[in-house]
Amino acid sequence: MSEKKAAEKAQAGAPDGTPGFLTPSGIELLRFYGPDAEGKARIDTRDPAYETAKLGSAGEAPYTRGVQSTMYRGRLWTMRQYAGFGTAAETNKRFRWLLEQGQTGLSVAFDLPTQMGYDADHPQAKGEVGRVGVHVGTLEDMNTLFDRIPLAKVSTSMTVNSTAAVVLAFYAAVARSQGASLDGLQGTIQNDILKEYVARGTYIYPIEHGLRLSVDAIEYCTRHMPKWNTISISGYHIREAGADAVQEVAFTFADAEAYVRALLDRGLAVDDFAPRLAFFFGCHNHFLEEIAKFRAARRVWHRIMSQDYGAKKPRSTQLRFHVQTCGSTLTSQQPMNNVMRVALQAMAAALGGCQSLHTNSYDEALALPTEESVQIALRTQQILAGETGLANTVDPVAGAYAVEALTDELEERIMATLGRIRSMGGMLKAIAERVPQQEIQESAYRYQKEIESGRRKVVGVNCYPMDEKAGRRSLLKVPASLEERQKRRLAAYRRKRPSKAAEKAVAELCKTAKSPRENLMEPILRCVEAQATLGEICGGLRSVFGEYRADL
Repeated sequence: MSEKKAAEKAQAGAPDGTPGFLTPSGIELLRFYGPDAEGKARIDTRDPAYETAKLGSAGEAPYTRGVQSTMYRGRLWTMRQYAGFGTAAETNKRFRWLLEQGQTGLSVAFDLPTQMGYDADHPQAKGEVGRVGVHVGTLEDMNTLFDRIPLAKVSTSMTVNSTAAVVLAFYAAVARSQGASLDGLQGTIQNDILKEYVARGTYIYPIEHGLRLSVDAIEYCTRHMPKWNTISISGYHIREAGADAVQEVAFTFADAEAYVRALLDRGLAVDDFAPRLAFFFGCHNHFLEEIAKFRAARRVWHRIMSQDYGAKKPRSTQLRFHVQTCGSTLTSQQPMNNVMRVALQAMAAALGGCQSLHTNSYDEALALPTEESVQIALRTQQILAGETGLANTVDPVAGAYAVEALTDELEERIMATLGRIRSMGGMLKAIAERVPQQEIQESAYRYQKEIESGRRKVVGVNCYPMDEKAGRRSLLKVPASLEERQKRRLAAYRRKRPSKAAEKAVAELCKTAKSPRENLMEPILRCVEAQATLGEICGGLRSVFGEYRADL
């Protein structure tokens, strides 16, 4: 049935008033799935041809069932809780507490000034220092952030994009000061600037210069930090902006193709850099569609890398991804209900075969999470891993008629959407014409209208409401005095450092930036070693590249 006919058929809605028997991506859900043609089966998973071509075994192409043959029987997903608030010292305490609680990887949330390349004393940083993440503006801040945390032994993920090259340089300098060698560091830098123009907005420079810095970091890490994931190409923020599951994966892979082509243009071989490309997806509420989405995404990525880019190494064609449960699904009404939402999304992510996972805290629709809510979120993962038996069998949903049919349908729709972006000339041209931005906005509008009309149920919001004036739990609050304290630390840092050396290093970076074929990572590292601040480094690059202004 065509998408249009399926949508028309579902307009009347399901008996309980939900928006028909459609997934959020508009896929019609059949009454039942099975091998019987009269039962309207889409597939027969008992067919040997289907099993060989589409299903296969875990650890074997096309990786529908997972990228490792033993999956969680051999190694659990990394439990990587995203954290960061206030000062580097406060976040360091939270990191060490999380590691004590059994977390197996760090994930850093940076505040908006850090993400946008502003020091704490810049006028644009006013009111935002330490608010939605930790502020890191100097090498001293980064040293404090990882105090008593051995970077040679811990895997660290850093969610930062337009300033990724600078933050990575800070991290590398701290690791060196601890005696760690760069070629042994493990972790991920998000470094996905294209999705910022599409969905998130923490960009600084015009697109071509933002892309250059991202690719510079990938190229540098490919040569000097071989165990580091050089980019985490992110569908999560695309989904959070309102995209459906098909758009999330298709637009993410279109972004990925832009990076791949840019790296090939640099003269790198695909098998030199592709094994370190990582991905980041969200997990939304529709349990079956989300499981199928991850399985379909692995098949599509294998097809892209093996057929379109000629990758030969198996690892180059394996989709490895982190998942975060979707913050946009959490409600400020009846926030304890979010514990169940997060648990089901986490289960879908694990059944879908993620490599690492962040579970949101139940109070994140109200404020930054408290230690109590973070502990519940982490325990959710630990219960899934240790008590449910989910990790004991590889891809336990394989062969389920509904899951396999949804996997096939999503694969087809993802490829069709990706093909449409390719026909426009690729993602860079599509972004310039605001195509993905507009389509995400339209999808978000449709979803919100379904909630407001009551056709899509959100428990505690448009059904089963309660009077919640009393009984609210305490929330984490970042004190207003933090910003002034950070400014004083910054001023002291500037007084102690050799200012002329910092100024000279930034001037040399700006000079190098004017040459479009020069990789900027080494000059940025020299700036960090000369104790230039994040704002000084980004300010220098702003003077050369200019700033991006969205054409609204």
